[in-house]
Amino acid sequence: MPLVCDAKAGLAALSQALGDYRAPVSWLASAQARRRDWNDYVASNTAPRNGTPSYAQAIGAVNARCTPRDRIVTAAGGLPAELAANWRTLGIGTVDIEFGFSCMGYEIAGGWGARIAQAELDTDAETIVFVGDRSYLLMNSDIYSSVLTGHKLIIIVLDNGGFAVINKLQKNTGNASFNTLIAYCPTIPQPFTVDFAAHARALGAVAEHVSSLDAFVAAFDRAREADRTAVIVMRVDPVEGWTERGHAWWEVGTPAISSRAEVTAARAAIEAGRAAQRRGT
Repeated sequence: MPLVCDAKAGLAALSQALGDYRAPVSWLASAQARRRDWNDYVASNTAPRNGTPSYAQAIGAVNARCTPRDRIVTAAGGLPAELAANWRTLGIGTVDIEFGFSCMGYEIAGGWGARIAQAELDTDAETIVFVGDRSYLLMNSDIYSSVLTGHKLIIIVLDNGGFAVINKLQKNTGNASFNTLIAYCPTIPQPFTVDFAAHARALGAVAEHVSSLDAFVAAFDRAREADRTAVIVMRVDPVEGWTERGHAWWEVGTPAISSRAEVTAARAAIEAGRAAQRRGT
């Protein structure tokens, strides 16, 4: 039921109205079972495996080494959903995920601002920024600002070689991959990678590139000990390792008529999901 009220006053009034009400035991048991199921899924998602690391594995490795007052910041691309699904929150007010508008470039600038605020209360805690390779290229200059002002960040650049979450969205709607992964762009005659670590060092940070999850863990431990902003760059798999469970139905425009069987199937899935859509709230 919708409740229209001032949030703080409304919650107090709702608590008073509910009195000693408790949810039915069967509902509590169901919630606990689902939570156990999700915990098992996250553990599987974040566990090390052979091959190129995934977003989830990098997230799990950092999560295991954080304190309850460390803060994480991310925005845009696949990282908001991957962090929301796989990050086990350790403390209140420590997760900053810009989700609604996919603001590429918010990550490092927002992290610097978060660090300025955090330093006033939690001087020993870290501000940890997760950013993709294209968001890094769009807006990175506040690495210099953070070093210049003495507001240390740990910046994790997860390089998937382009716009991998858009590539995933293209495929999920039945389309063929087009101009999203740099190595396979038909409009790029000679693809090449960016040396993000060298670039970050040019802005004053300490930085390194790692190629395995074990090396990533060791680099993160070194970043915690660094005396200024530290940048860790790791290549991640653009195709495998996405978190596939936990998604809500998403109304994405998909053609009703197409010569591609994959598009037709995606359209059917969208329409099937529409049957459970809540209306009027």
